[in-house]
Amino acid sequence: MRRMREFEEVCRLGVAEKQIHGEVHLAMGQEAIGAALAGLLHDSDAMVSTHRNHLHAIAKGVPLYPLLAEIYEREAGLCGGFGGHMHLFDPDRNFSTTGIVGSTVSVALGHAYAARLRGDDAVAIAVVGDGSTNTGPFAESMNIAGAMRLPLVVVVENNEWAISVPFSETSATATIAERAPAYAAAGERVNGLEVTPTRAAIAAAIERARAGEGPSIIEATCYRFRGHYEGDLDLYRAEAEKQERRVSHDPLVLARAELLSVGIDQRQLNRIEDEAKDEMTALRTQVLNDPFPDPATARQHVFASGLDIRTEEIS
Repeated sequence: MRRMREFEEVCRLGVAEKQIHGEVHLAMGQEAIGAALAGLLHDSDAMVSTHRNHLHAIAKGVPLYPLLAEIYEREAGLCGGFGGHMHLFDPDRNFSTTGIVGSTVSVALGHAYAARLRGDDAVAIAVVGDGSTNTGPFAESMNIAGAMRLPLVVVVENNEWAISVPFSETSATATIAERAPAYAAAGERVNGLEVTPTRAAIAAAIERARAGEGPSIIEATCYRFRGHYEGDLDLYRAEAEKQERRVSHDPLVLARAELLSVGIDQRQLNRIEDEAKDEMTALRTQVLNDPFPDPATARQHVFASGLDIRTEEIS
């Protein structure tokens, strides 16, 4: 979790110092869910994330250097620097993202159906925010997943806010997990500030999916410390609420207290934190020395190069 927090910190710096352009959505405060996901999936399993995606990429094992280079729009990035932070793709690890709210589950559904057609035991996992669960694609995808008992696991990071709208004002149900039976899916709500119960719930859902028992919805409650994106003034949340949550809802603070309570040496924890910070600082320095992509290669990294062909045909 500390490495994830420090990774987000160097991304925050990149925006503040105008080295990263466009919107960047950070997940500070949601690290326990990312940590819970780490190591649970095989390379053949698919993970599809949303716009707040950095921690999920790390959890899926995407190498940090090309990941950060892509976020910093550098040539060495996952997509040659053309995708940026909302478009991270690592085919070797079956990891992808989409910036379209609600579409993450639909893409993961396709991976789950492909696994069914191949006849292997791969699963697909979609990680979405609570706002996504109120969209049509979420409902449509969950319905098909339930009808076909596809190996789909949906992890909902319920951070209480869909941009500036509180979850409590937009959901017909008190929780998201309780909607699962309507889709013939298993549903569980967990404290997403704690790694152990979150990991146990996701692991059980993956096991059910591999066993052919159909989809699951795991709702992990959490709280994001930054605005919806870097640059968001975040005036829709009371300052007192944000300050209180930084004390009571920081998964790193909670984890540190737990480790100290079982006898882990404080100096060891300090060393781990210092090493994580040094690692990400060095990684950022390395990325900043990389070149931006050559504009002449702008037509690479697309699904097809039909633009040139069509132009020639028209002429």
